[in-house]
Amino acid sequence: MTPKDPPSDPRVAALIASAAYRPADRDLDFIASDEMRNLRIALDYEKAELALRAHRVRHAIVVFGSARIESPEAARDTLDRAAARLAEAPHDPEHQRAFQAAQRRADLSKWYEVAREFGQLVGRLPEDADGDRVVVVTGGGPGLMEAANRGAADVGAVTVGLNIELPREQQPNPYITPGLCLSFHYFAMRKLHFMRRAAALVAFPGGFGTLDELFETLTLVQTRRMPPVPIVLVGRAYWDRLIRFDTLVDEGLIEPTDRALIAYAETAEEAWQAVLDWHTRCGTPGFPAPHCDV
Repeated sequence: MTPKDPPSDPRVAALIASAAYRPADRDLDFIASDEMRNLRIALDYEKAELALRAHRVRHAIVVFGSARIESPEAARDTLDRAAARLAEAPHDPEHQRAFQAAQRRADLSKWYEVAREFGQLVGRLPEDADGDRVVVVTGGGPGLMEAANRGAADVGAVTVGLNIELPREQQPNPYITPGLCLSFHYFAMRKLHFMRRAAALVAFPGGFGTLDELFETLTLVQTRRMPPVPIVLVGRAYWDRLIRFDTLVDEGLIEPTDRALIAYAETAEEAWQAVLDWHTRCGTPGFPAPHCDV
């Protein structure tokens, strides 16, 4: 009997077909079990780490922002479709809400171009003498994440997308560098890779996901669980409507120095200059530069 011949004894065939006989590295049910969660977490970390090292990604300019804010052209198309549906049924509450939401997102679409321009500014940074890179890193999805990746791709730069398994808006955008479009199962590992190489966090208008990453970063920096990095919020009118950080200072719940962790910008140039100014204040003119500890 050759190794490929089926066993003649049905008892042996049953043994070979059993899950227990399957080699562990080929047993997907075993790997997906609760008991192997520690292994899956390690794999989630290590696969991304090896890819980032292979592409010499040393410093990350992390960009967050809404997946729902489209380019001005796409937002206009969405608004036109919503207007057409509303015209057919002007008293339909669902069509009214959809039209109002499309109007708001059309107004917000200006940030798509700002995020794209910001990606271009970062993407123009040259590699250092050792071939290490400063790159745009986003959540890998559509909207403002797409815009930042797209800007870097516009100028031929390497750019990273850290995608995550989600029920919606999960498909990666097409502007991420092949080999650096990474998908995670665990939010914790994705967050770790956002921050592990972060040289700045730039947050554009966004929803729960953007707020989650923003406050995660603020907490890590405030508690010194990671080295300080510049944190820039783009679009101050949006952020002031959404969050009143001064209230936290007034109530004594954060220190004025915590409030000072945040800078604001309205344009791509202002956001990039805020990053450079932060490094200059830390005594590190030029870029890339090491983190400061104050």
